[in-house]
Amino acid sequence: MPFLLEPIVAGALTLASLGSPAATAPTSLQLNAHDTTGRVAAVSLACDPARGTHPKSDSACAVLDSVNGDFARLPLHDQACTLVYAPVEVTATGVYRGQRVDFRTTYPNRCAADAGSSGVFGF
Repeated sequence: MPFLLEPIVAGALTLASLGSPAATAPTSLQLNAHDTTGRVAAVSLACDPARGTHPKSDSACAVLDSVNGDFARLPLHDQACTLVYAPVEVTATGVYRGQRVDFRTTYPNRCAADAGSSGVFGF
């Protein structure tokens, strides 16, 4: 009878090694925004589970997942913004699912940063 258990144990070990939610590579990011008035805002964002000081960490992690962590591909969301030009430079540094992140761009204003990143830079 011990021979019959060996395939079962081997199969269970194989299934366990295929990956599970706990096996997801870590995401730990520092997001910053600096505008021309000198205002600096910084938040932390971790995913799986979503947490950190980002005010909407759940939705920010979902948006990042939708573009596989590629900040250059963050989708726009429909939001009315003024045309006031008050540039805001945003940065994202850290790790997304085990991959190094070093992103920097400038938006025309804070509202545009929020809309242009589907809320990832909406803090």
